[in-house]
Amino acid sequence: MLMTSLYCLIFIFLSLTSFLLSLYFLNMDLEIYIEWDLISLNSSTICMFILLDWVSLMFISFVFYITAMVIKYSEEYMASDKNLKRFLWLMIMFVISMMMMILSPSLISILLGWDGLGLVSYVLVIYYQNVKSYNAGMLTALSNRIGDAALLMSIACMSLYGSWNVVNYLDFMKESFSMKVVLWFIILAAITKSAQIPFSAWLPAAMAAPTPVSSLVHSSTLVTAGVYLLFRCSSGFSQDMLSMLLYLSLFTMFMAGLGANFEFDLKKIIALSTLSQLGMMLTILSLGEKELAFFHLLIHALFKALLFMCAGAIIHNMGNCQDIRYMGGLVHFMPLTSACMNVSNFALCGLPFMSGFYSKDLMAEVLSMKSISIFVYIIFFASIGLTVSYTMRLSFYLFLGDFNSHSLNYLSDNNNKIMLKSMMGLVFLVIFMGSILNWLLFPTPKFIMLPIEMKLMTMFMILIGAIMGYLLFKSKISKDSKSLKFYYLSMFLSNMWNMPILSVNLNSYILGVGKTYYKTMDQGWFEYYGSKNLFKLIKNYSQFLQLFSRNHLKSYLFIISLIMFVFIFFI
Repeated sequence: MLMTSLYCLIFIFLSLTSFLLSLYFLNMDLEIYIEWDLISLNSSTICMFILLDWVSLMFISFVFYITAMVIKYSEEYMASDKNLKRFLWLMIMFVISMMMMILSPSLISILLGWDGLGLVSYVLVIYYQNVKSYNAGMLTALSNRIGDAALLMSIACMSLYGSWNVVNYLDFMKESFSMKVVLWFIILAAITKSAQIPFSAWLPAAMAAPTPVSSLVHSSTLVTAGVYLLFRCSSGFSQDMLSMLLYLSLFTMFMAGLGANFEFDLKKIIALSTLSQLGMMLTILSLGEKELAFFHLLIHALFKALLFMCAGAIIHNMGNCQDIRYMGGLVHFMPLTSACMNVSNFALCGLPFMSGFYSKDLMAEVLSMKSISIFVYIIFFASIGLTVSYTMRLSFYLFLGDFNSHSLNYLSDNNNKIMLKSMMGLVFLVIFMGSILNWLLFPTPKFIMLPIEMKLMTMFMILIGAIMGYLLFKSKISKDSKSLKFYYLSMFLSNMWNMPILSVNLNSYILGVGKTYYKTMDQGWFEYYGSKNLFKLIKNYSQFLQLFSRNHLKSYLFIISLIMFVFIFFI
């Protein structure tokens, strides 16, 4: 279609421009602040504040490029949709909301972009109009409202200072109590948007959205907004904040890795993988390596977008079947899609010299050099092993297993030529962009000295994870399986530590309490003693007073003379 091709070209042009500008800003060490006063209220000034530096420009370039590929991809994936134009405009609105968040460090414009992301994500999650999508959309929207409320509270706290530009106050934040409160609210907002424990349930539920949406949302926009916000504010965090963030993100990473090894839904496995990688980014950010977290954020955006695109092509060809047990032997039918998916899987695992290796291996080695507890070290490396485990299990199920498809469709790469073009636009970046960004972003190489055992620990965990993934693929459950003794434990681990159940029940309880209060208080006692009764009293008194205005002038004169008589003789 002409429209999608035009949008695609516009976004590619914007992406290249932003990338070249970011390299210029990085090389010249430039930062540009643009401040435009919109309105002044008492001593507070609301202004449009734009910060252009290499970080914001590079992130924008990645978002624009992935958006271009996803729009081209949607041309074929959503070809049967009658409302394709509406779908594309929703995606563009999503990107515009993200731009507001990235470019402006002012809390008010961050809130506008933040709310825009939440609203458009809700509309996209319920795009396929059924009960499952509706429930997933409500869980997504209600979970993100907590973050929105936290941002509103931080805006209220910062109104004391006459400005809402967080960047201006970062050096001052560690000393002032009110600014610490602002930072706690910002952390709360970020962990809701990035789906860290205990708000993790909404991210796999949001897979009810169409696959092109998942490819955009779970790679570079919605879920990364929280990480980007923390990246901007990280220099103001106290040690207590960083410690709490470290343990929350570490457990999120471990929990998502465990859950993905039990999952059979193709899109949910990739969603849990996103959750695991977000946990890894925040873990390394909370250890003080924010540039490294940003580096992994960019690399992850590329290979996760490609992974979702490949999954979408497979689902599209399999007659919309998402269960990996019905797939198998796809390497014979869809060799190009299988090759792209394996490339992104290898990048996810951190296989040497793929793009993911340059960020993940560096993160593992930097964490090894930090003097932190053995507990953090073990959980982090166990999570790396689990990542490789679920990735290899997925690859075995999809490509090397027996052909189990119940679809009578003709499976072939020829069925999705336009989708393949979008995938090819990403696959070369997934292979080479890691080394390119490594040379660009870190002009001084990191000097790492570790014992040989710790140096090889990452490779050892990758090997152990691959073996575990193969064993999970080969394992079959029967009535004699000893694993059935641990049925409740496996249900607990596979169900994200019961977080979806708790989230749904909590949201239902809060909505139920809200309804009760609305009926008994707002529509009940407050209505009687509040506005309604007050209106009734004013109405009755005004009607009583109007009786005088309907009478003759002689009545007025009689009342005035009576009042004067009372005043003269009795007072």
